[in-house]
Amino acid sequence: MTEKEQFLGALEKELPTTMRVLKAYPAAKGDLKPHAKCKSARELAWMFVTEQKASEQALDGGIEFGKMPKAPTTLPEVIAAYEKSSKAFVDRIKRTPDAELNKTVKFFVAPKQMGDVRKMDLLWFMLMDQVHHRGQFTVYLRMADGKVPSIYGPSADEPWM
Repeated sequence: MTEKEQFLGALEKELPTTMRVLKAYPAAKGDLKPHAKCKSARELAWMFVTEQKASEQALDGGIEFGKMPKAPTTLPEVIAAYEKSSKAFVDRIKRTPDAELNKTVKFFVAPKQMGDVRKMDLLWFMLMDQVHHRGQFTVYLRMADGKVPSIYGPSADEPWM
């Protein structure tokens, strides 16, 4: 199995899980912010889309954070955009030649420091960051009185026994 195939396998496993978590969130509570320094639930959910867009830009040769699409105004619109973006992202990875994934792109390697990062490593980084933010989003979900779905095992709302 190639590294690209491994990545696609992981991506195709994680995307539906993230979708379940997003869809479990009460849409009316999209403005919830657990702390003044935190993003709102809607803004946090939008990060899933922008990380996919950044990954696609990296595949094109460079990430331009200033050219990210603006977030929709409602959580259901964010979820719809994520669903559409996810399908396009998987297709894009499938079409990308393995040799292209071994080329480098500029990305953060330390605070305020850019360096060369292999595109495949960047894709893994972005996927793991999305998993991290999904965990963060489940805290918002619990605070919004939503039901946290099973992710890697049972949850209080989805026990396995």
